[in-house]
Amino acid sequence: MHPSTSSPNPPANQANRADERSLDDDRSRSTGPKRAITAKVVIGSCAFALGLVASTFFFATLVPIAVALPYRLRWRIITQWCHFNIRWLSLTCDVRYEIEGLSNLPAEPGVVLARHESAWETLALQRCFAPQAWVLKRELLWIPLFGWGLATLNPIAIDRRNRRRALKKVIEEGTKRLEDGCWVVIYPEGTRMAPQAKKRFGSGGSKLAINAARPVIPVAHNAGDCWPRNSFFKYPGTIRVVIGKAIDTRDRKPEDITSEAQEFIHATMKEIRSRNRRR
Repeated sequence: MHPSTSSPNPPANQANRADERSLDDDRSRSTGPKRAITAKVVIGSCAFALGLVASTFFFATLVPIAVALPYRLRWRIITQWCHFNIRWLSLTCDVRYEIEGLSNLPAEPGVVLARHESAWETLALQRCFAPQAWVLKRELLWIPLFGWGLATLNPIAIDRRNRRRALKKVIEEGTKRLEDGCWVVIYPEGTRMAPQAKKRFGSGGSKLAINAARPVIPVAHNAGDCWPRNSFFKYPGTIRVVIGKAIDTRDRKPEDITSEAQEFIHATMKEIRSRNRRR
């Protein structure tokens, strides 16, 4: 299931943060280069949508059975929905992907801070970090069919209106998920971003990693080039995912860890898109 996740970060100065959010919102409305909506794109996108809906109904029928199963088996069954739709996207829309940096993964699960540009990464990252728990807004669990399946995967559902309580829940439940052997995936921008847009990262993920004594793993990609946010149309191409080196969180401030992850992700995104333009 593909949630839109959040990174809680309680404001230290309400006025300054309000100004920052206003600036970031303006930037996030920036759109990348326009792509032609061809007949192939329309047909492929329609075919993908039909498969997405059909697979959602099918996997929803498995939820009552999966609930009674042990967590890891339940996770493997329900996330087959993600794997199916990634393969279906490749067949219908010619959207492929490459992953670099798998050798950078630590021996134990850590906190993943990933760029958020589309729904694609919430599906595809299941293959890199398994099993995993997302931090997401609780309203997603109320969606019929989709939310039911999502709820079986033990996500960390937060109320984004109460930032302090949300951060406390992320740290408490996130630490437990890590101790249980699950990766915790957080999208520190808090919302899907246009390809060229940037937004300051929330530090909730870094605070969780420090509390749990686990590393932070930054992940960059260019999924928004093929599956733009809030767009029905999917465009052919290759999505490149780059997993950075694990960031040691011992004896470090959360702001410094967050800044290091943000710098890696932004620089790597720029390099990915520059490389694609040269091809």
